Amino acid sequence: MKTILFVDWENFKKKLESVFEKEKRPNKPNWHEYDFSGLFNCVLQEIKIDRKIFYAAKLNIYPFSEKKSKTLIEKQRLLKTYLEKQGFKFIFAGRVRANINKNNFGKKWVSFREKGVDVRIGIDMTRMAYDKELKTAILASSDSDLQPAVKELKRRNVECIYLGFETEPNKGMSYTTKRTILIRNSEVLKFCPQKLFNTRTK
Repeated sequence: MKTILFVDWENFKKKLESVFEKEKRPNKPNWHEYDFSGLFNCVLQEIKIDRKIFYAAKLNIYPFSEKKSKTLIEKQRLLKTYLEKQGFKFIFAGRVRANINKNNFGKKWVSFREKGVDVRIGIDMTRMAYDKELKTAILASSDSDLQPAVKELKRRNVECIYLGFETEPNKGMSYTTKRTILIRNSEVLKFCPQKLFNTRTK
């Protein structure tokens, strides 16, 4: 039986970005240069992790936003390659919806929303619990939709740890899981590429 880290990438990324906003850091890193291994080793140093899995929705090219789609796909490709070199498994799950938005002045923009990643994580955790592969699940997601899966793990005597952030932790996840570990803002910044802080904002 194993201890496995499950990372909901889009949810986790939003929390990382909120730390940069709270700390008034105008420059955010390219995520394919961020030291994720360093961050997780730091905040989970007392726990021996057997597997580390990132989940993300696969991106597609949309005709009405081809340039932006290609840019996002390339960033995702770089992130996947980078994480796999660091020993993470990268799983595509769910899909991304592209929506065309328009404000009161008629200006249009495209937004992307991820769907189905939480479902895949919940299924994988539950299946591993059924198959008695999972001893401890460390859940790096603040998505409340995962609470039913967490409750099922508890019913099967699988320990579940919520890995959140000191900036706006999810109280429901803290209540549902057996233990909560919160990542400090200073820890998020510590593992950024050093060149990020050597860049002056014009």
